[in-house]
Amino acid sequence: DHKTLYYDTDPFLFYIMCEIDEYGFHIVGYFSKEKESSEDYNVACILTLPPYQRKGFGKLLIEFSYELSKFEGKTGTPEKPLSDLGLLSYRSYWTHAILSVLLESQKASGDLDSPPQITINEICERTSIKKEDVISTLQKLNLINYYKGQYILTLNKDLVSKHQKEM
Repeated sequence: DHKTLYYDTDPFLFYIMCEIDEYGFHIVGYFSKEKESSEDYNVACILTLPPYQRKGFGKLLIEFSYELSKFEGKTGTPEKPLSDLGLLSYRSYWTHAILSVLLESQKASGDLDSPPQITINEICERTSIKKEDVISTLQKLNLINYYKGQYILTLNKDLVSKHQKEM
């Protein structure tokens, strides 16, 4: 009920995920994407069918859309507005992807007690997540602070521990 298509479907690509069993293929979900998006949308519409929800398929579809963005050498964002469930799903994916990059950067430095040395632009490049979504996620997680004229990323040990348990 959040999306309406008034024109043709020709400007879109459709990626359909199926599950296979002894009875054949069953559609699990899909996402559509504009062939050319001036707003850097990597998803126009995304849906996991109700019997397959809460089983990780939505996250897999979201992750695949960002892998396509990486392949294209672009950052991307889903078309707005997002539904309430869509925002929760994307926020969960963005949190996981960003924390993974921050922890990788921290490990690469060799000092697990010091903050990761990485810029927001580097996070965007490594994840293909658009800058606005990275910043809003960092703000939602309370990991970005303004100090002496610049933004500083700080890792919360409880959040890091929770993330590492989920991996």
